[in-house]
Amino acid sequence: MMEIRDIKRIYFLGIGGIGMSALARYFNAGGVRVSGYDKTETALTKKLEAEGIAIHFEDNIEFIDTRAELVVYTPAIPKDHKELNYFLQNNYPMAKRSEVLGAITNSSYNICIAGTHGKTTTSTMVAHILRQSGYGCNAFLGGISVNYDTNFWPQASSRESKKNVSVVEADEYDRSFLKLSPDIAIISSMDPDHLDIYGTAENMEQAFIDFSARIKPGGLLLSKYGLKRTDDLEGGEHLTFHLHNENASVYAANIKMINGSYRFDVLMQYWELKDVVLHMGGLHNIENMIAAISVAHYLGIDNDKIRDAVEAFRGVKRRFEYILKNEEQVMVDDYAHHPEELRALISGAKELFPGKKCTVVFQPHLFSRTNDLADGFAETLDLADEVILLPIYPARELPIEGVSSYMILDKMKCAHKMVLEKEELIEWIKNNKTALLITAGAGDIDTLVEPIKGILIT
Repeated sequence: MMEIRDIKRIYFLGIGGIGMSALARYFNAGGVRVSGYDKTETALTKKLEAEGIAIHFEDNIEFIDTRAELVVYTPAIPKDHKELNYFLQNNYPMAKRSEVLGAITNSSYNICIAGTHGKTTTSTMVAHILRQSGYGCNAFLGGISVNYDTNFWPQASSRESKKNVSVVEADEYDRSFLKLSPDIAIISSMDPDHLDIYGTAENMEQAFIDFSARIKPGGLLLSKYGLKRTDDLEGGEHLTFHLHNENASVYAANIKMINGSYRFDVLMQYWELKDVVLHMGGLHNIENMIAAISVAHYLGIDNDKIRDAVEAFRGVKRRFEYILKNEEQVMVDDYAHHPEELRALISGAKELFPGKKCTVVFQPHLFSRTNDLADGFAETLDLADEVILLPIYPARELPIEGVSSYMILDKMKCAHKMVLEKEELIEWIKNNKTALLITAGAGDIDTLVEPIKGILIT
């Protein structure tokens, strides 16, 4: 791959992906001519276009930038894609997103956040604290920060710092995170996922161990207390974090719930941060913030600046995002697409709003994930009072015989459960307004959020 700093024109295949779009914004902010293709127009692609990036939505070689010096592609692009094959046949320099991200961060001080769940929220929290406090960072995120309405910002966005620091969401899919070189690494979880890539849970755990071994000499590893194979994790100094387990290096105490927000203390040997306020639902998000606060403390950021930044944090879009919140009705939208993510989401919502009937609308993501984790999905969804399943969102996959949302439904014990098409769901919402409604999934269920909200507020 040519030197990143020498590139003047770059083309993205799959530019609308959350990770790809962060890279596109990075190059666009640096004055590079950026263009690309994606399958579908979305709110995110519209914003990229508004920022000056040329995007088209038809697989047509007439629309490509033939002068592109580098083509970045995502593994989700099908092998028979016309544009992909044109670039391959004409020997264009090509690289995966992970390779480009690795090259960009090769010379920076890197804070890399990994985990089968929790990484997007935690990376956004870390980047927000660094930006808000004036410490500064480049941020490459897997979600849209509500504070800044973007998944990327450059170092120059910070008020004071001239440091070359990058906060990077370290994605385990396709072993992408093994291209990174962390100075600080967070591992929030290693639960089985992406078994279409790894084959077994043991192989996936080994990838996280390999990721920890990439920490630079003298660096820091911060892992969740109690992770399986913790003793196999490598790296420099190794600290652990937990919501409330006092055996961890850092944990929370005196947690109080106040109108959908939390107040708590963060305790570490020889250090504490009292009266932290987090305006984001879910006890798991306190745990994510503990990891972020630990990084900020390790970097020497002042206590008051950390506390102020946490209180100013407004969350991540589709991560326990309040769509509607009043005394009568609450609607929460979340990207949760793994049983443990759903468990944290549903449990957190029920703890915050204990008197409200909890209805969950869940769209399973991928046939392979549904097939592998159907028992876990069923068990977790049973925590709700009422469950509506949408058909599986296939993403990059072809159907698997015998695998559908009914595979989850039939395993559930919940008395109030059903599978509905999107149009049927909208009609159901019109006739069955609920006190606590959760929409969840990593597919296109987010396109239903505003229509549902419109029904609820009428």
